[in-house]
Amino acid sequence: MKRQVKEIRVREIDAIFKANDTFILCNYNKMSVAQSVALRKILRKQASGLKIVKNRLALRSLRTEFPEALKAAFRAPTALAYTAADPILLARTIKDFSVQNKVLVVKGGVVQGRAFAPERFNEIIKLGGRRELLGRVGAMMSAPLAGFLRALQAPLGTMGVLLGQVKDKKQA
Repeated sequence: MKRQVKEIRVREIDAIFKANDTFILCNYNKMSVAQSVALRKILRKQASGLKIVKNRLALRSLRTEFPEALKAAFRAPTALAYTAADPILLARTIKDFSVQNKVLVVKGGVVQGRAFAPERFNEIIKLGGRRELLGRVGAMMSAPLAGFLRALQAPLGTMGVLLGQVKDKKQA
């Protein structure tokens, strides 16, 4: 490969690292072209992507803030799955595709700027999606306010019951 082509590839990979805060490194050793195309279509629908990278070129564009453990993942054939949208959805898609086709092996990656080892990949999958987690946070934030409103409304409710009883007593 010519030097100019290598520089272009390094810039492409660098652009992926800068534009996306989540990427997963996979060994794609036994993946066929048809499987690769199918995975790319699935990821494209989710605002994600997949790029097969040369390890030396990827290491050139890898930023210094990533730990050495991540740099060690660039040893076998490497596919780079990336997203700026929902990292949990990307991880679940990679896991599902890997289970169905038995071709991808996760070597590590970065989820929203934090590196993870391949052993922790299953923990990431167990997390809820972005919407689910935001819903949980919203419910936790609104629970004390809802309790406070119920406490404020309780005396008004009992006052209404008392007035109704007084009215009934006067009519009788």
